[in-house]
Amino acid sequence: MTSDTVIRAEGLGKKYIIGHQTADRSTTFRDVITQNVKNFVRGAKDMAQGKAIVAGDELEEFWALKDVNFEIKRGDVVGIIGRNGAGKSTLLKVLSRITEPTEGRVEIKGRVASLLEVGTGFHPELSGRENVYLNGAILGMTRAEINRKFDEIVDFSGVEKFLDTPVKRYSSGMYVRLAFAVAAHLEPEILVVDEVLAVGDAEFQKKCLGKMQDVAGQGRTVLFVSHNIGAIKSLCKSGILMQNGSAAFIGQVQDTLDFYGRQLNASRHGGSDGSGLRVESITLDYNGTPALDIRVDGLSIPTGRYEIRAFLTSASGTAVGVGSVGGFGSKGLEISVKNQSLNLSLQLPNLARDIYLITLEWVDEATHNVVARLNLDEVDFLPPPLTGENHALDSSWGSGFVRLPISVSM
Repeated sequence: MTSDTVIRAEGLGKKYIIGHQTADRSTTFRDVITQNVKNFVRGAKDMAQGKAIVAGDELEEFWALKDVNFEIKRGDVVGIIGRNGAGKSTLLKVLSRITEPTEGRVEIKGRVASLLEVGTGFHPELSGRENVYLNGAILGMTRAEINRKFDEIVDFSGVEKFLDTPVKRYSSGMYVRLAFAVAAHLEPEILVVDEVLAVGDAEFQKKCLGKMQDVAGQGRTVLFVSHNIGAIKSLCKSGILMQNGSAAFIGQVQDTLDFYGRQLNASRHGGSDGSGLRVESITLDYNGTPALDIRVDGLSIPTGRYEIRAFLTSASGTAVGVGSVGGFGSKGLEISVKNQSLNLSLQLPNLARDIYLITLEWVDEATHNVVARLNLDEVDFLPPPLTGENHALDSSWGSGFVRLPISVSM
């Protein structure tokens, strides 16, 4: 490893054993006893060998990481992106030495501070003040170092009023504010941050991004996992795209985002949710008011009157809006069995750069039952948003949906 390389992964792999219940489980008393004895013997053998005991009749190997190779230089700010389940968090856990790799090796130079899960290293019965010292010690800070930075940590977290309250009474947002404040003031050579910042409000997210920029500006290394494309692009210089446990792309952050966008476009065309519905085309129109135009095919529902709903949520979890044809007190749309295809146009608010999740529902007006649903897994909004307030990052939007204009043609 060269002198300016602080992290190097070679052939990194992490395997888990997961259990399944057999679909055709025997129901006779004799077979149940036989299967339970087999499971008990297998569990006892695993325990004797120091392996995890996995429930289930059948076991399967699952590789959360497979043959991951990369090098990160001192002072690099790396954004790690990818779909849920792609292996991002597992990679950070291995790099943070929380879990051991099954194969391969990782070399790390320098002290690592990690913020991977809300409340990691906190004891629920202890107060915020006591947990600052506990968490700081876990992260490698001396008591003198914590004393010197205590006021700065508390001021950054903004939980001074509740400092002597047991953290079990904290909200998830207060948890992460205090945890990030401790980790960020550790002055680590390497700072590792997972998507936990999404539970904080918009003001605190901005504050955290500013702190990470300060850390990067001091020549330290930052690894940042997020679905917030705007935050990744503004903070990071390079990117790693994780896909099915492997590093599918490594390069400059814009190149990584472009590659990810092309993958998303390819995957969502012709996609289906299993009910026959599929997306024939989907485009973002930026002329005038931004609009999302979707052509859906394969609709097979009885002739009747239906409400069509569209839910828009940012991948970071912020509720953005809901559109409805036939809702809000108006009559539903008359749909015939001949109407196999629909064109929907959803007007978008002033969105921040991010990845968004869209769900379409067809609701029977008479029974109020959802008769069809289609999930558009991830729609990336990468071009510059309109000037003014970026609604998806406005903390007040988290309190409820706003109404989005939607039109349908057949």
